[in-house]
Amino acid sequence: MHWRSKGTILAVLGALVAVVLAACMARGARGTQDELRQQVLETERAFAATMKARDFDAFGGFLSKEAVFMQPGGAKRGRDAVTQAWRGYFDGPDAPFAWAPDEVEVLDSGTLAYSSGPVTDPSGKQIGRFNSVWRLEGPGTWKIVFDRGCDCGR
Repeated sequence: MHWRSKGTILAVLGALVAVVLAACMARGARGTQDELRQQVLETERAFAATMKARDFDAFGGFLSKEAVFMQPGGAKRGRDAVTQAWRGYFDGPDAPFAWAPDEVEVLDSGTLAYSSGPVTDPSGKQIGRFNSVWRLEGPGTWKIVFDRGCDCGR
């Protein structure tokens, strides 16, 4: 029994070391600040492309389940409420507005990011600015958790 308990202890310690190593490797796998910034920039651009492509389902795929979009009349809380509020922007063949990031910052931890940029009307005239917060929800998977932009009208 004495050897058996040492074996159990060694097995538990081995498992603990494996978990710690996996956590360290996962953090390292996130990339450098520049790589993370580029991930968020590309994610924001892909998110904006859903409007141009009129792809409502893809739009919803970029939202965290607990996303909060601040807008006139009060915040919309949760993916379902946000997509319901934005459904009208996807009606019709032409996008009523567009946006593009010109600023991205990522926390040193690599878990949250901020993006901002101009919102333009169909003619390209700037009509506002958006501000978004993204959360890393899986390896290379950024989801929007907060958004505040202009009232671009419907």
